[in-house]
Amino acid sequence: MTKTRLLAPTPEGIAEAARLLAGGGLVAFPTETVYGLGGDARDDRAVARIFEAKGRPRFNPLIVHLPDLDTARHYARFDAAAERVAAAFWPGPLTLVLPLGQAPLSPLVTAGLGSVAIRVPAHPLARDLLRAFGGPVAAPSANPSGRVSPTRATHVLDGLSDRIEAVLDGGPCAVGVESTILGLDGPPRLLRPGGLPVEALEDCLGQPILTGGDAARPSAPGQLASHYAPGVAVRLGVQAPKPDETFLGFGPSGGDLNLSPSGDLVEAAANLFHMLREADGLDRPLAVAPIPEKGLGRAINDRLRRAAAPRP
Repeated sequence: MTKTRLLAPTPEGIAEAARLLAGGGLVAFPTETVYGLGGDARDDRAVARIFEAKGRPRFNPLIVHLPDLDTARHYARFDAAAERVAAAFWPGPLTLVLPLGQAPLSPLVTAGLGSVAIRVPAHPLARDLLRAFGGPVAAPSANPSGRVSPTRATHVLDGLSDRIEAVLDGGPCAVGVESTILGLDGPPRLLRPGGLPVEALEDCLGQPILTGGDAARPSAPGQLASHYAPGVAVRLGVQAPKPDETFLGFGPSGGDLNLSPSGDLVEAAANLFHMLREADGLDRPLAVAPIPEKGLGRAINDRLRRAAAPRP
C-alpha cells in the first residue's frame, strides 16, 4: 500500500513530482484534456505499475508525454506531414502515432510495436513537470480502467488513492476529454476522436482522414490491444515442457527463462516483452508456465494468449 500525497502546483511540488518519477514512482498530473497517470516511459517496472494501478486488463499502447517537438524527435520519426501537424497543433490535445525513433522506451509502452504515440501537452504545469523530469513520461488517464476519466485532482484520489505516489494538483482540466489520436505511421487515420476536431487536421493536411485502425494491428489507446507475437509456436499453461521447448517459467517453476522467480506479477509484467523477444531468438517452441489470473496476471495472460493465437 502506497500513501498518496497531494502536491501543490509550486516549484517545490513540481520538483518533488519529478523526483518521484525519477525514482520509479507514479505521479498523476494535469493536462489540458484530463489528468494523466505518469511514470518513466523508459522504466519497465514503472510502466508495469501503471497497468497495475489502473487494473488495466490488457497491455495497450500508452501515450508518451514530452515537453516540446525537439525532444519528441528523439523518440519518434517525423516525416513532412507529421512536422506540419505538430507545428500547427502542439502543444495541444493531439497525439500522433509515428514510427519509433532512436531513443529508448520500455516495450510495454509501445506494446511491442514499431510505432509510438507521442503528445506535447499544453497545460503549463504538465510542461513544467516534463522539463523538470527531463525524460519521457508514459501517461494514460489517471483513473481505474473502465471508469470515467478524471478532470480534477479529487477525481484521481477517488480512484487511485494509495495505489500511486502523488497527485500534482493543477485544478480543473480545461478541455475535459482525451486527446485526438492521429495515426501517421501510414496513411493518415483518425484512431480516436478527442479534444481537437478532425476537420482542423484535414485542413492542415489538405486531405481527408480515414477513420479507425486495423483491428489486427491496433496502434493506439482506445483500440483493441495490439500484441507482439514471437515467430515461434507458443504453448500456455505448461507444467512440464517438452525436451525441444524453451520453458518460460514463473515463480518456483524455474525455466530456461523466468518472468519472476519470486512470483511478483509486477516484475513479470516488466519482463514480459523482453523475454518474449529473447525466447524468439532461441528459435525453439516456447512453453509458458501458468500465470495467476489476477491483478496484472490478467494483462500478462491476455498478451500471452494473443502471442499463442494461430497465425493467419
